[in-house]
Amino acid sequence: MAVCARLCGVGPARGCRRRQQRRGPAETAAADSEPDTDPEEERIEAGAAPPTGAGGGPCTGPAPSPPRCSLLELPPELLVEIFASLPGTDLPSLAQVCTKFRRILHTDTIWRRRCREEYGVCENLRKLEITGVSCRDVYAKLLHRYRHILGLWQPDIGPYGGLLNVVVDGLFIIGWMYLPPHDPHVDDPMRFKPLFRIHLMERKSATVECMYGHKGPHNGHIQIVKKDEFSTKCNQTDHHRMSGGRQEEFRTWLREEWGRTLEDIFHEHMQELILMKFIYTSQYDNCLTYRRIYLPPSRPDDLIKPGLFKGTYGSHGLEIVMLSFHGRCARGTKITGDPNIPAGQQTVEIDLRHRIQLPDVENLRNFNELSRVVLEVREQLRQEQQQDSEGPAPPQEHPRAGPSGAPAEEGGEPRVGAAAEQPAHSGQGQPFVLPVGVSCRNEDYPRTCRMCFYGTGLIAGHGFTSPERTPGVFILFDEDRFGFVWLELKSFSLYSRVQAAFRNADAPSPQAFEEMLKNIQSLTS
Repeated sequence: MAVCARLCGVGPARGCRRRQQRRGPAETAAADSEPDTDPEEERIEAGAAPPTGAGGGPCTGPAPSPPRCSLLELPPELLVEIFASLPGTDLPSLAQVCTKFRRILHTDTIWRRRCREEYGVCENLRKLEITGVSCRDVYAKLLHRYRHILGLWQPDIGPYGGLLNVVVDGLFIIGWMYLPPHDPHVDDPMRFKPLFRIHLMERKSATVECMYGHKGPHNGHIQIVKKDEFSTKCNQTDHHRMSGGRQEEFRTWLREEWGRTLEDIFHEHMQELILMKFIYTSQYDNCLTYRRIYLPPSRPDDLIKPGLFKGTYGSHGLEIVMLSFHGRCARGTKITGDPNIPAGQQTVEIDLRHRIQLPDVENLRNFNELSRVVLEVREQLRQEQQQDSEGPAPPQEHPRAGPSGAPAEEGGEPRVGAAAEQPAHSGQGQPFVLPVGVSCRNEDYPRTCRMCFYGTGLIAGHGFTSPERTPGVFILFDEDRFGFVWLELKSFSLYSRVQAAFRNADAPSPQAFEEMLKNIQSLTS
């Protein structure tokens, strides 16, 4: 009876007598003869170990269920800690459970932690209390609402493209446009400027401001068109105009874009290209559509770490190229472009199966010698492709492989064009010099290289007319620099890694990255 009193919360004088009254005399006598305590019930309450059977082993009966405890019974301070560890997107559903949960979810501590852990907001959010804006407002009306535009984007500016990184910066969301350094200083850091910002001025809704021009922030608008695409619009384009008219705007743009005046540029063709770019890009007035791009995924066996590079492109100046690896080949995709090869196109493609052994320095100065080596590799590649199309050849007719995996001549020596074994990450290198007659925007290129590969470069007429791939040489200098010699153009491009850290830019999967490359290329094909 003592156990009965503890479990039902009623003393034996009431509940147990009622049960006794309902029983017959025989049942009452039998009940009185039972022990006052149930061993199993005592074990549950006391948390003791289960009793043993006659043979000393544990009882084989089913284990009783532990006593249940509802979340509603927990103290509010513990519920705050639990709710603060959940994703912010789950909290609205939790608020619909009951009034108590809804009241607790108004605690700013929960939303302060979600702002910090999900979006990296490290500022003292307590200062918001002065303006009457809560951390919940910041999360719901700013960070969560505009979460889909965070990341790396390419603006649709015709052939020129661009690179935009939208990040959470303090209590703002800012779209930073990244620009290459001034031509031809390819090793200089990237330049950047804000195009728009979003912040919460009052509790009603977030404010979008256009940052384009030289008259400070002004009213703007952002529309999320669809998944991985959004657009911006300036509602006060008069803020982009300058008192001196288009001439002053052009001179200002030229100093910012090229770091010089038009009088400093003596090449007439370059002057035309610069003027054409200004006329084309200035007509958008920061009313642009952006499409999401990802940084290339990295694999342990990649030649070097993939990523973004700044490259020299003759009279077009410096452009941004994304280097990515795809099994037996590597590709350089333009993020910014020009009227000849627009953004989104594959500017270079490297065949990692065909390494090239450069001639010694004296012979390398002769362009015809370099051309001969490269064209031999191209012919070898053409024959291999022809054999593949005709079907596999008998095993005895396959040439033996050299140390680099390339076909070898009799005696086991690799053919001209096949490289000797040389690890990509070693400090070893061979002297390098550009052949006489090859143009280069930057004479300060490395004088040693690690290895070279056969590749092709994309060339085309103005307006991307008659595009074709022509043979060239990919030269790996070190982890952060590579070059490409365009044989047909007798031109050399030097590429240097972009060292800026971009946030929210990683691809969710290799398949998503490949799909992204196809999408940006199809827009300009």
